[in-house]
Amino acid sequence: MPTQSKKRQLLDLFATITNKTKIVEPMKKIHGTLRDKEAIEREIALIIREVLDQGLFKTKLTPRQLARLIIAYHEGKNDTEIARALGDEKLSKTVARARVRLKLFRDLDYKMPFGRERMEELLKSGKTMKEVSEALGVSPSTLREYRHIIEQEQDKSIDPYLDRICGVMEDRDLSEQMTRGATIDALGEAIDITEADLADMMQ
Repeated sequence: MPTQSKKRQLLDLFATITNKTKIVEPMKKIHGTLRDKEAIEREIALIIREVLDQGLFKTKLTPRQLARLIIAYHEGKNDTEIARALGDEKLSKTVARARVRLKLFRDLDYKMPFGRERMEELLKSGKTMKEVSEALGVSPSTLREYRHIIEQEQDKSIDPYLDRICGVMEDRDLSEQMTRGATIDALGEAIDITEADLADMMQ
């Protein structure tokens, strides 16, 4: 029979006979040596709390929610998906502003219906937001969002904290790679044990 089918049948039979005891033991080698997603999330939340305590960031999202936002962003989720994961799809605009403050930019953030230099020139001209928005042909609220993106891009005050968060995320990527390798090794060991025990039982 094909190798994968044989292994699947062996594992099913083994689980039935021994209540998985032999499989659990090798898999234990993985736990306690690599940080899981929850640990990474907690570590990021602690850094975010420092940012909030320093008054560098104002949002109604909690440090834990912001940590989840960061992780979800790196997993490729959009703002609506992130808001939904936080428990309320209506938080998408709040998520978007928080994401920009954390310098987690998207290409869409820079797709302005006018030249960026033109906007910056008008904003520095002393005109009111209403006057600038009328000159650019957008609503004042839309203009404020674009201005927010530019301001956060140029603000360096939060950068040291973001560097620390990047370090945590890099550790997470390494941990995931190691976990995948360890899981494969442990499963292979479990299968070897299963096959050996079954061979003994069949003699």
